[in-house]
Amino acid sequence: MIRQRRRSAFTALAGVLALVLAACGSGGSGSGAQEQQFSDQDVQAALDAGGTLTVWAWEPTLKQVVDGFQRKHPRVKVELVNVGTGDDQYTALQNAIAAGSGVPDVAQLEYYALPQFALAKSVTDLRTLGADEYRDTFTPGPWASVHAGEGVFALPMDSGPMALYYNQEIFQKHGIAVPTTWDEYVAAARALHAADPAVYITNDIGNAGMATSMIWQAGGKPYGVDGTNVTIDFSDEGTQRYTAMWQQLISEKLLAPVDSWTDQWYQGLAEGSVATLVTGAWMPANLQSGVAAGAGKWRVAPMPQWKAGERAGAENGGSGLSIPAASEKKPLAHAFVEYATTGEGVQLRVDGGAFPATTEQLSSPEFLNAEFPYFGGQKANEIFAEEARNVLDGWTYLPFQVYANSVFNDTAGKAYVSDTTLSDGLRAWQDSSIEYGEQQGFTVGP
Repeated sequence: MIRQRRRSAFTALAGVLALVLAACGSGGSGSGAQEQQFSDQDVQAALDAGGTLTVWAWEPTLKQVVDGFQRKHPRVKVELVNVGTGDDQYTALQNAIAAGSGVPDVAQLEYYALPQFALAKSVTDLRTLGADEYRDTFTPGPWASVHAGEGVFALPMDSGPMALYYNQEIFQKHGIAVPTTWDEYVAAARALHAADPAVYITNDIGNAGMATSMIWQAGGKPYGVDGTNVTIDFSDEGTQRYTAMWQQLISEKLLAPVDSWTDQWYQGLAEGSVATLVTGAWMPANLQSGVAAGAGKWRVAPMPQWKAGERAGAENGGSGLSIPAASEKKPLAHAFVEYATTGEGVQLRVDGGAFPATTEQLSSPEFLNAEFPYFGGQKANEIFAEEARNVLDGWTYLPFQVYANSVFNDTAGKAYVSDTTLSDGLRAWQDSSIEYGEQQGFTVGP
């Protein structure tokens, strides 16, 4: 599960970006120097020798993975450490890297945060450990998300292909069809709110993760990264397609003014005042635990399309496992990463409720035929798996996306609380991101 965090991570980001520029500007270790290559024999020798491996991660199903790995390799002890989720861990990781001590052997990194560590050469290019062979192991979205340039800087652990979650009871009550296109979605928003002013199609008060995922699905590519040369341009056709549609919902006050992950939001989902969610495939567990009263009422459908008959998808959330460049146990760390993301650990995580990034699990009859009592016995994984296959190629995040997301509400978010249009808000977000990138030494332009 990925929740959009509003808290700033400026301290962590500034430190990482300093490392980025140092790495790109010097020729020392941690820069563009040739990384040591490791063979399968090196990995097996590390497993035979054993030792202690430190893994920093917050994802709960990794506990089962650690237990399984240690049973298979009794000479290895894995210390699974939760130093905080997301930004908290990135701050701790940056501090350890800067200090030159206390760096873990494996670190969980969200896809949007990975580029800033990859560009700084703070994490290992896993091609040195044969990661290229896994190209067909993962679905396109997660596989693309662990790349920076030609390098592979993590192996995908999970994914968040987006789907439409909807309260079937509310739609049936008002005789409104479940939307299959975004035009139909806007029409359904109007019809629902007209039938009952307390009902909104969804909630939104400004969320960077949601906005970028929607732009991704619309075919937008506002970010370009080539080393320290960065482009940010929200005038592209895909972005404009999204803003034109979403602006209608904002202008007509068809969005519930409620922040996600709050008590009011959970209440709205339970009582039906928030009728849909467009989010990642990791959402079912959160509905089951946080919206128990919605059991049997909610269903899953494919994400609405921009044109009828199209099949375009996007990701919202997800993370991978990286090996910090400072780790002195890279072959052993790689053995754990492989086990967790391509080996037996994948099924352990799926059994624990995680949504996989691997094509094998996503195509297995057992996975696809699993019935969800919460969704009235619906085989929701069939929809999620299809959405994963439809994720559009070519999306990339900024090497300072953590910072960019943190100022979304101060820029684009003004469209929700003032006369500022969403297009104008995105231009302000663009300008703010460009200014910050230039201050950090990147070459940035629209």
